[in-house]
Amino acid sequence: MKGIQKYILLVFCSLSWSLQAQQPYKNWSEIIRKSEPAWFGTAEAKKVAENVLLYQRDIGGWPKNIQMQQELTEKQKRDLLTLKKTGVETTTDNGATTQEMLFMSKMFAQTQDERYKESFLRGLNYLLEAQYANGGWPQFYPLKKGYYTHITYNDDSMVNILNVIRNIADQTNYYSIKPSNDIVEKCKKSFDKGIDCILKTQYKQNGVLTAWCAQHDEVTMLPANARAFELASLSGYESVKITLLLMSIEKPSAAIVTAVKNAAAWFEKTKITTLEEERVLNDAGKIIDKKMVPAVNAPPIWARFMDLETNEPFFCDRDGIRKTSIDQIGAERRNGYSWYSDAAKEVLKKFPDWAVKNGTKVGAAVKKNVSLITVAQDGSGDFTKIQDAVYACPAFPYETVTIFVKNGIYNEKVRIPEWNTNVILKGESKENTIITFDDNFSKIALGRNSTFYTYTLLVEGEDCLVSNLTIKNASGDHGQGIALSVTGNRVKVSNCNLLGNQDTLYVSGKEAKHYFKDCYIEGTTDFIFGSATALFENCVIHSIKSSYITAASTPEGTAFGFVFKDCKLTASPEAKEVYLGRPWRIYAKTIFLNCEMGKHIKSEGWENWSKPEAEKKSFYAEYNNTGEGAAVSKRVKWSHQLSKKQAASFTNAVILKDKTDNWFLK
Repeated sequence: MKGIQKYILLVFCSLSWSLQAQQPYKNWSEIIRKSEPAWFGTAEAKKVAENVLLYQRDIGGWPKNIQMQQELTEKQKRDLLTLKKTGVETTTDNGATTQEMLFMSKMFAQTQDERYKESFLRGLNYLLEAQYANGGWPQFYPLKKGYYTHITYNDDSMVNILNVIRNIADQTNYYSIKPSNDIVEKCKKSFDKGIDCILKTQYKQNGVLTAWCAQHDEVTMLPANARAFELASLSGYESVKITLLLMSIEKPSAAIVTAVKNAAAWFEKTKITTLEEERVLNDAGKIIDKKMVPAVNAPPIWARFMDLETNEPFFCDRDGIRKTSIDQIGAERRNGYSWYSDAAKEVLKKFPDWAVKNGTKVGAAVKKNVSLITVAQDGSGDFTKIQDAVYACPAFPYETVTIFVKNGIYNEKVRIPEWNTNVILKGESKENTIITFDDNFSKIALGRNSTFYTYTLLVEGEDCLVSNLTIKNASGDHGQGIALSVTGNRVKVSNCNLLGNQDTLYVSGKEAKHYFKDCYIEGTTDFIFGSATALFENCVIHSIKSSYITAASTPEGTAFGFVFKDCKLTASPEAKEVYLGRPWRIYAKTIFLNCEMGKHIKSEGWENWSKPEAEKKSFYAEYNNTGEGAAVSKRVKWSHQLSKKQAASFTNAVILKDKTDNWFLK
């Protein structure tokens, strides 16, 4: 009986070992990446390795899209032996060559078979030999006619190569094979050349660095076309791994820091949160249809192809004709290609910590107790960009953090997020410290709510103070384009120029209180709009053309909406008929007290925006205004003229009362 039990146990153990040794993965790349180290020492792995050796050309590279674990016939083996002496179809596209090198490294680690080491080294030599003098790599080497000669970032080809070469150059333990010192030195030089190529191919859009194209011309280094449906464009996918590679470099140069910061800003600018991908699968789980559906606050995604000048996503079928949405192209390309990706979220997730670590003063120690951060374009401050200074601010600080911005024109989109409270953003001078950007509704192109993404400066943090700055939306009179967007509570803006056209200033928040003092605010249509309670004191409100000054969306039951005290209403010569306001929402409240109104103000004063019900539910009022535009005899009947007693109740303390008393006096 004991003998039978022993026999059963041996059979069971043998079967268990056999099952563990079998390779569960069907895809070649998964076999390499996911297999346990011990598997590479099995007979099964050695059998696969013979195939891999056969597929490798004498030049050192491998062809792509081959399931090398599949058993070969004798004829196939003979054919591969014939091909070995050629360089036919050797490439780094779709992970080819770099993944086979990893396989050989894992095989050598388990077996110490010199053939695997030699194979790996031939592959490494192939990569070094294929590199252009400018640091880039073609898709195929030996060179293959057509777009294959372009510097290829497509499907992360060049990043994969650089990661291999860096591991050799840094002499890490990632690969089991240790090349000679001569080869290590060659890899160091090769890596540096590759990074230099990346920096030189980063695309400048209106003078501002953005991201990369999937292919760049090997001579001019400019974006280049590939297949008919792969037109030159900024890539929301390939640019991700490039940026992450640059971010992984220890002690980066100033050029690398600049490249990463601009790439991250571009990803932030081009993210899409208004669409979600919807897939239709058949019974076998295969995609049979794919479409994009509108969504609210969807997880961010990025288009694979974006216009080089406008960042607008586009899509192509095999006819090479650009379309504006994927439903305009055929099912074969629509369902068989990755048109959107969420990969860039990794860049934005890692970027804040990276930015703190790698300010413009590369390698400088990070301040533990931050109270003053200086921004200067000449490098004399802590940072050269305002957004980088914001990234360096602690979250929810106990003490105020001042970002002092020296004179200069800062062409950037700045966001002070809700966790950056108690921030003072202060310019050296209102006239010469300028934050400017040129987004507008059409340029953003994110659907019907695109306006809210057009800001130049967005203040979401509570208890913030903005002063001595010019904040400009430079897109021109081309539709909605916000200069300053304020959504945080208890935000004070003083001695600032707010410049734009339609929708210059957005003040939002159901219970938010905002205070604008000694500011110059100009625009065209509805250039002061939103739902917050906002007090404007001693401000110049300048209309560029005949239209509307305010468009309040005051929530029902809110005591105050927009209140203008001691302000001066001026206009350009072209602006001859300007309304004080109209109701964006029917409970709008707007009041002008002791203001000087130019002759450009229409005698009717207010307009109902084709909303008759607003005439009963809105509250538009005036008191003691002066100037040609202040005549009240022809004001619309549903507006109000306050008495002296009523007007006396509109004190700053009452209007701006919040849990933090007299916050507006800081």
